[in-house]
Amino acid sequence: MRIVVCVKEVLDPDAVGAYALAGSLVIGDDGKTLTQTTIPTLMNAYDEQAIEAALRIREAGVECTITVVSIGEDATTILRHAVALGADTVVAIPPPAPDPDCHAVSALLSAYVRSSGGADLVLCGRQASDDDQGVVPAFVAESLGVPLVDIARSVTAEDTSDPQSLRVTRVTPDGDEIVRVACPAVVTVSSELGEPRYPTMPMRMSARRVEPEVVTADELGLSGADLEIRVGTVRQTVPTVKGDCEFITGDTPADIADRLVARLVEDRVLQQK
Repeated sequence: MRIVVCVKEVLDPDAVGAYALAGSLVIGDDGKTLTQTTIPTLMNAYDEQAIEAALRIREAGVECTITVVSIGEDATTILRHAVALGADTVVAIPPPAPDPDCHAVSALLSAYVRSSGGADLVLCGRQASDDDQGVVPAFVAESLGVPLVDIARSVTAEDTSDPQSLRVTRVTPDGDEIVRVACPAVVTVSSELGEPRYPTMPMRMSARRVEPEVVTADELGLSGADLEIRVGTVRQTVPTVKGDCEFITGDTPADIADRLVARLVEDRVLQQK
């Protein structure tokens, strides 16, 4: 079984939130990009859980290879992290133009899957934390002509010795939904899968020596029309974020507790009998 996991490098959401809360998140003169250059980047958290889903399939007894692919100017750091987690191979695809939209990204990903011999399962995070669109997996499934199952909390092979179909538990507003899907398929993974594993120190050290395979758009046979940007950012704005925190003090812990209860009763959070 061949599993391809698509990952994206994003700005650290916690750092972005901290800047926004402090009122120091600033959009540049172009109206589109942030002026901060110290915000760290990392692998999109949902994509990291997609790698975890692939590793759990392998640990369940399915003989498989796990390939992690990313599109970006320099995706080496997150791809080495994927190797440290347990990926077998990693692939970087430099975008032919800066800031490719969802159509261009999906064209590159689906072309890679086809050109590399196909995949029995393509796993993606349910969405990226920077734009929250979550449309690329659907475009990839459409391009590959395979079914899409979204927002999965569990992905397992029905027969580990011959994984021709998958059992996927989806998260819905009305509770979990269990579906069966034939391979090949695209599945998006949600945070309900659970916390991804941490790489061990030996795996980290080994991954530092790994250089991702680089595949260009020309090698994938894509023309300018295939990569035409159809959706572009016109303007970004930073909303005003206000922190509303009140510290309750007192001489003793019991005094603080009494004042807290009194305040909760006053705000009608608690009802006094």
